Amino acid sequence: MIQRCKALFAILALVLVAAMPARADDLKPLVDGLGKNGYAALREAVGALAATGDPAVAPVLQALGAGDLYVRKSDRAVFAAVKADGGFSLRDPLTGADAGTAGSRDVEKIRVNNAIREAVTTALGSLTLMSPDIAKRRAAAADMFRNGDPAQIPLLDEAIAKETDPGIATTLQMARAAAVLKSEASDADKIAAIGVLQAKGGRDVLAQLTTIEAASADGPVKAAAQSALTSIQGTLQLWDGAQNILYGISLGSVLLLAAIGLAITFGVMGVINMAHGEMVMLGAYTTFVVQELIRNNMPWLFDWSLAISLPLAFLVAGLVGVLIERMVIRYLYGRPLETLLATWGVSLILQQAVRTWFGPNNREVGNPSWMSGAFELGNLTITYNRMWIVVFALVVFAALMLVLKRTAFGLQTRAVTQNRPMASSMGIRTPWVDALTFGLGSGIAGIAGVALSQIDNVSPNLGQGYIIDSFMVVVFGGVGNLWGTLVGAFTLGIANKFLEPYAGAVLGKILVLVFIILFIQKRPRGLFALKGRAVEA
Repeated sequence: MIQRCKALFAILALVLVAAMPARADDLKPLVDGLGKNGYAALREAVGALAATGDPAVAPVLQALGAGDLYVRKSDRAVFAAVKADGGFSLRDPLTGADAGTAGSRDVEKIRVNNAIREAVTTALGSLTLMSPDIAKRRAAAADMFRNGDPAQIPLLDEAIAKETDPGIATTLQMARAAAVLKSEASDADKIAAIGVLQAKGGRDVLAQLTTIEAASADGPVKAAAQSALTSIQGTLQLWDGAQNILYGISLGSVLLLAAIGLAITFGVMGVINMAHGEMVMLGAYTTFVVQELIRNNMPWLFDWSLAISLPLAFLVAGLVGVLIERMVIRYLYGRPLETLLATWGVSLILQQAVRTWFGPNNREVGNPSWMSGAFELGNLTITYNRMWIVVFALVVFAALMLVLKRTAFGLQTRAVTQNRPMASSMGIRTPWVDALTFGLGSGIAGIAGVALSQIDNVSPNLGQGYIIDSFMVVVFGGVGNLWGTLVGAFTLGIANKFLEPYAGAVLGKILVLVFIILFIQKRPRGLFALKGRAVEA
């Protein structure tokens, strides 16, 4: 029995070995057909190779598209060639086997134009339509849709019949519809193809139908294309509105992170802290230092770099904040304009210190793998880093609310905010509450810097881009009110993103500022005013 199995395997091996050169011999005439004169003949030869469905011809087509194929003048045989001393080194384009050398005058390069390159791309896509690899089939289907080659309709029909993945099958049906619209099919078939594309929608379909509508003569096909365009454009406008809301939420989460610490310090102490942006900057540079240490010493920990950076950034920015309060601000309580000037000077000192230590150029802060990339939701594109920053901002907000509502420190902070003299008379050490509150606000700005390092340039000027917006959020939402800061941040973020397409980024910010000024004239204490004897006095 064992001897029979061995004999059977030996026979199969011989059959396979014998079949390999036979297949190469069968394909060789088709490959040599690429050496015929004229672009039309070259395009036909590319189609003939693609029609074999044999993956072995893929390297040949890739070499053709790259301009690496040459034809030998003596026998019109086609080879892949590389320049060597005094001539070319030849190899078989199918097997890669060495085929000797040839002089520069003995071979001629097969020249390609854009039409040939497009045909090669389509042919390579058709060769991978039957691949067992889902990713390759998906990419091939997308290429076929973009090219819309009527010659590939039979191949697409075969691929649709065999496809098991619903997403790829839908793309193949769209590719077939696009090909039908460029073919000589009947009006009924073209109108049916327009219906297939309209059902899918999207910007790619919009571009395809725009081309078809422009090229079609007046008739039912043109009318159907115009109707589909109108429908898709209306749908895309709704998706654009949803995308603007998504962008606004993303911007609002950034503003919330930058403003939430300022809302605490401004509300408790009435200090206009112009150095708040530099606390954000210190948090971002802390992230940079942590990532550099991990890159150089423990690269396997890189995905945990942000988790390590968060507590460190909170401590660094918080300690700097306590030092600023103890050394500068505590001598200026009750004089808001002087605190503004003093903290502005501190911000300049911090910026220059960072420039001296790290240099003036932007520093690279990488995204961990779980914050890289994006995913599609309908016609929305959502990046993972923005999504996680929104989640992070809400978690920070919830944690801060928990601290202020459920801890003794939070109770003392709220008491000082609402009535400082009464809190002091009840035994609360208001100077220490001020220092710790300022440190808490600065620490939150530091962890905001960790998040912002994932979407913005880490430079000494990082905080300057957010300080004015942060003050606008705090004033609009209500000084010292965290719920007001939350609502104000997301409201202003969404408003900015809806204004930008029409007014531009700069004019949009100006319009938002004008709106806030008019709003404060009507409600001087913002959306949510704090309650308390001292605040209302």
